[in-house]
Amino acid sequence: MPTATLPPLSRQFVAHFGEMGSKWGINRTVGQIYALIFISERALNADEIAELLEFSRSNVSMGLKELQAWRLVHLRHHPGDRREYFEAPADVWEIFRVLAEERRRREIEPTLSMLRNALLESPTSDAERHAQERMREMHELIDRLMKWFDDVQRLAPETAMQLMGMGATVTKVLGLKDRITGSAPKKKNPAAG
Repeated sequence: MPTATLPPLSRQFVAHFGEMGSKWGINRTVGQIYALIFISERALNADEIAELLEFSRSNVSMGLKELQAWRLVHLRHHPGDRREYFEAPADVWEIFRVLAEERRRREIEPTLSMLRNALLESPTSDAERHAQERMREMHELIDRLMKWFDDVQRLAPETAMQLMGMGATVTKVLGLKDRITGSAPKKKNPAAG
């Protein structure tokens, strides 16, 4: 089955995922392989993926290894068939959760670790004290976001979706609370420098 047998909507989705891959930190091939697996009605083997996308078998194998390392595809075997088949998790919330956990492990945790170490240092100049204070602010924000994310991760998917749907309502309620209590954050005046 050459690529032409993919329906136009599927081809469009696969091509878009490939283009977006570089913006998300994965290469185009991996993005296209994942998109194809994600929209497929059934698990696909590497030969089918290579044929549908017109990629070399070796590129598909490398892409599948990367997707397995990210835990974004599941390996399946069919009775009487020695080939490996790949499918995406059925639940999009599960996909988001796994992606977020992997990005956290690969990108956020090393940054938090570096910031924690920097905050333990004794600054030797005003410039270092200023830099360390900025790092403290960054650490506090990232740490708070990660605690919030952990709380959201523990929610049932349905509850998390409801929470996301309440975004504008929550913002209005918090704004009202700030007006009532007079505790709205003060905005810095750029002219005051």
